[in-house]
Amino acid sequence: MNDSDIALRLSAWWEAHARDLPWRFGRATPWGVLVSEVMSQQTQMSRVVPYWQEWMNRWPDARALAAAPKAEVITAWGRLGYPRRALRLQECARVVSEEYSDELPHTYDALIALPGIGDYTASAVLSFAFGQRVAVIDTNIRRVLSRVFTGVESRGGSASPAERALANRMLPESAKRSVTWNQSVMELGAVICTAKSPLCDICPIASSCAFLKAGRPGLGERRTRPRQRFQGTDRQVRGLVLAALRELPAHETLDKGDVASIWKDQVQLDACIASLDDDGLVEMLPDGSLRLPH
Repeated sequence: MNDSDIALRLSAWWEAHARDLPWRFGRATPWGVLVSEVMSQQTQMSRVVPYWQEWMNRWPDARALAAAPKAEVITAWGRLGYPRRALRLQECARVVSEEYSDELPHTYDALIALPGIGDYTASAVLSFAFGQRVAVIDTNIRRVLSRVFTGVESRGGSASPAERALANRMLPESAKRSVTWNQSVMELGAVICTAKSPLCDICPIASSCAFLKAGRPGLGERRTRPRQRFQGTDRQVRGLVLAALRELPAHETLDKGDVASIWKDQVQLDACIASLDDDGLVEMLPDGSLRLPH
């Protein structure tokens, strides 16, 4: 099977098996596609769907989000994780609203210059929202391409020059086909060619996979950096503080005593509250109470 045959098989598999996510198949605006990509960073898409739907119902475009109170934005982000992304998305909305008349720009350089938008998100918007020919490079795509065409396990980390070169080399010349290619390869990595337990027996391109032919060497190997624990980390403490604030009625504050009860290590708690304040996610009042930013 040559590269063209692989693309055709993946395209047919995508048409038959792609998950019916609400921002796919032309049902979302370019802004809605961007929101879905920001929400999906380090978060499973299945978890994103209800948050995305509620978010887009409340703030269907950049102008609406730009005008929203910060406290509502932080609360609506819920348990998606890394809540700083919510405020960065609102900062992005302000720029789009004020400088681009509420329409996302159509060029890579303009998109990547927006607050909180990196290479992957800019490329994904160009491909999935605007139908442009551009290589979209995320963890799933890198894993599939590395396995199928080089027979080597992708071990995570930042994309290497070789991985970027491979992604660009394999991208179909047709803009329309390149969009389907990006979508289908990413989907295959998400649901079939997974990191630890790939479903090779039902993979539509298994017969062309160099990794499978080689006996799947190093399957599931990751970088040597140890897995980060969550319990007891600053990330956990920050999440507990924000969860307590989100549960309050609008414009209410969390008094000093309730703040102190959130975490037993008061030094760590104070440091985490200070970092939340630095990130603009909470406001520290003179009496020691906290509230979400107004």
